[in-house]
Amino acid sequence: MSARIDYQKAAPGAFQAMLGLEKHVHGCGLEASLLELVKMRASQINGCAHCLDMHSKDARAAGETEQRLYLLNAWREAPFYSARERAALAWTEALTLVAESQVPDAVYEDARRHFSEQELVNLSLAIVAINGWNRLAIGFRAETGSYQPR
Repeated sequence: MSARIDYQKAAPGAFQAMLGLEKHVHGCGLEASLLELVKMRASQINGCAHCLDMHSKDARAAGETEQRLYLLNAWREAPFYSARERAALAWTEALTLVAESQVPDAVYEDARRHFSEQELVNLSLAIVAINGWNRLAIGFRAETGSYQPR
């Protein structure tokens, strides 16, 4: 599959705005490991090979275990995720699939037990960002496989 458009070059201002959102998310105080799980889970739901390749490599480079990455798609049945991570993953799924679920109250209430108001807004912005990146990468067929973590 070949790339369609290089969205970085076609709309550099918009690309910089997306990077600005990423900078905020990475500096907001949420755990880097949590953010990588969220990015992986949203990318699994959306079927974004480019982002799965990138974030699995970033997660591994940051010390994430193979076991947790392999079982992420079945996080509800796997005992390897904390209550906070589970709340974040449920929130990720609800926001990513918002047209289907309208974000159930139970998911919100669980998220609020584990995240402050500010943290939940920042977590939501992280989910907004990865869903945006997924749509750009899938829509314009971003190259998959060559990403190297910093």
